[in-house]
Amino acid sequence: MRSLWSRRLGAAAMAFVPPPSRNQLPRRVAQLFAGLLLYGVSDSLLVLGTLGLDPWDVFHQGLSLHTGIPIGTWSILVGGGVLLLWIPLRQRPGLGTLANVVLIGSVMDVVLAAIPAPHALLLRALFLATGVFMNGVATGCYIGAGLGPGPRDGLMVGLAARGHSLRVVRTAIELTVLAAGWLLGGDVGLGTVVYALAIGPLAHVFIPRFTITAAPAGARAAASAAP
Repeated sequence: MRSLWSRRLGAAAMAFVPPPSRNQLPRRVAQLFAGLLLYGVSDSLLVLGTLGLDPWDVFHQGLSLHTGIPIGTWSILVGGGVLLLWIPLRQRPGLGTLANVVLIGSVMDVVLAAIPAPHALLLRALFLATGVFMNGVATGCYIGAGLGPGPRDGLMVGLAARGHSLRVVRTAIELTVLAAGWLLGGDVGLGTVVYALAIGPLAHVFIPRFTITAAPAGARAAASAAP
């Protein structure tokens, strides 16, 4: 009999593993890309609000400040680097993994180049609140599509599957990149705390809501027989 830890790890990891069925593939792909586009927009709102970013974007912003390379481009470069760490962990990327690497950072570069940062505190707070909420929805959309985890989520699950606590692994990764980003001058503030407290509950709500499950065999047969 599997231990309680194993059951919990398996349940958590399954949220990031592409399902074996190709059922509803067009809907999955559409939801995946909608989620990633929304994720890029939501991350951009957090940057524009200048009230603090999520840990990974603190790191990306810190790198951007020292190199002049846009934060979205750094998101792509770091995502590609993290993906290389999957090799020893024997993690397999899916369509969602590769799209995650490229699309989120590209959307951020476009949005941040087109929209000026607001100066009024009320608008900045609105950007923060909207960005965090949209990020939760986007997480549910792209993970619920079941076409592969993002590089960072896959790293977390791969490390946890080697016998480490999922919670400890996630916390260690987030604190490491947050500390590195802060040392590089990334924007750590109220928004960082709000994101850290809110993203878990939001993901808990939206991942199940947007998860696409395979239709029952009878329903698929009826649909294929319909004129």
